[in-house]
Amino acid sequence: MIILLFFVVLAIAVQRILELRLAEKNRALAISRGAVEYGAEHFFIFFVLHVSWILGWLVEGWFNAHNPAFWTDDDILRTVVTVASIMVFLAAQGLRYWAIWSLGEYWNTRILVIPGAERVKRGAYRFLNHPNYVAVALELASVPLIFFAWKTALLASVANAVILLFIRIPAENRALQDHLQ
Repeated sequence: MIILLFFVVLAIAVQRILELRLAEKNRALAISRGAVEYGAEHFFIFFVLHVSWILGWLVEGWFNAHNPAFWTDDDILRTVVTVASIMVFLAAQGLRYWAIWSLGEYWNTRILVIPGAERVKRGAYRFLNHPNYVAVALELASVPLIFFAWKTALLASVANAVILLFIRIPAENRALQDHLQ
C-alpha cells in the first residue's frame, strides 16, 4: 500500500506540473491575442487546495497503512472501496483530458478570455458547462478514498465545492458574459 501511495503522489505531481506548463504556454498565446484575465486574485486558493489535498491524503493514507487497528476491518469492503475509487479516478482522468482536448489552445488553469471569441461548445463542452471541474471534483474525492483517507476526501470536496460555486464559476460566468459572443 505504501508503494501505491507514493506512486500515486508522484504520478499526480508530474501530471500537475505538465498541466501547468501547458497552461502557461496557452496563457502566453492567449495574452498575445489580447486575452483579459479574470479571477487572478483567487488563483492561489486552488494552489493551496491542491497542495493541502495531496499532503492530506498522503499523511492520512500513511497513517492508515501503519495503523494495525485500521486494517483489521473488513477486507472485502476495503477492496471494493479501493477498486471503485481507482475506477472513478481513471474516469475523471478521461473526462479531464477530454475537456483539455475540447478546449485546445484555450484550455488553462486561469480564467483568460479573448474578447470577441466564440464560446467553445464542442467535445465535453457540448454536454457539460464545466467538465474539467467535474473531473477535478471526482479526483479530489476518489484519490484519498483509494487509501481510505475519507477525512481528506470530505474536506477537499467541500472546500472545492465552496470555491467553485461561490468564487470561480461566478468569475468565469462574468468573464464569458462580458467578452464572448
